[in-house]
Amino acid sequence: MNEALVLTETQGRVGVITLNRPQQLNALSDTLMDQLGAALLAFDADDGIGAIVITGSPRAFAAGADIAAMADWSFMDVYRGAFITRNWETIRQVRKPVLAAVAGFAMGGGCELALACDIIVAAESARFALPEIKLAMLPGAGGTQRLPRAIGKAKAMDMCLSARTLDAHEADRYGLVSRVVPDAELLAQTLELATQIAGFSLPALMAIKASVNRAWESPLTEGILFERHALYERFASADAHEGMHAFLDKRAPKFAHR
Repeated sequence: MNEALVLTETQGRVGVITLNRPQQLNALSDTLMDQLGAALLAFDADDGIGAIVITGSPRAFAAGADIAAMADWSFMDVYRGAFITRNWETIRQVRKPVLAAVAGFAMGGGCELALACDIIVAAESARFALPEIKLAMLPGAGGTQRLPRAIGKAKAMDMCLSARTLDAHEADRYGLVSRVVPDAELLAQTLELATQIAGFSLPALMAIKASVNRAWESPLTEGILFERHALYERFASADAHEGMHAFLDKRAPKFAHR
């Protein structure tokens, strides 16, 4: 019961979470998702952290949900237990930028977890698929909703209805991932990117994340209004004034994350 299914460490202002079920290709069990949610919320509450990285093993970011655990569940089991809603959705509460460093398999729930992150850095070995149709199931952790928004209806239908697998470069062309890097450089390059992001003003990062997510979830007029209010709020931020004066003074800004 006390087995650490996620490992955490800090690298400067970056919190790193490593999925730790390598023998099961990081299959996303209920307990693992509990621990992942707790780690995400802990880093989100830590004033010393500006960005979070989620990664897996070289063979698999996460090969999907834990089918062995789910095989005999009933409707009432999942309904009363708030399956997915109770713990998989914890990532939606995180206000800081979350990056996924993906190598190997990101299948089913693993692909959906990556989609729930703000930036996906894919190793060349990364493979993305939503193969739930093979089990007479459907992607239920946001896959049918986030995937069309990321790559469009046609490609999303293809992946969901035929269980098509995308390699890293296809995923990059379709807009599923942010960038592709060599496997040997995956964690280093993701940490470099996360460190760069975490060096910016945290309130501004949070405002940008909220504004971009609002663009996904609302009509343009509402999104523009949300963005405008977020911009006005920046003028109440000490960091924004520091950033502008540093630019005028031709010096590096010193952000207090306030």
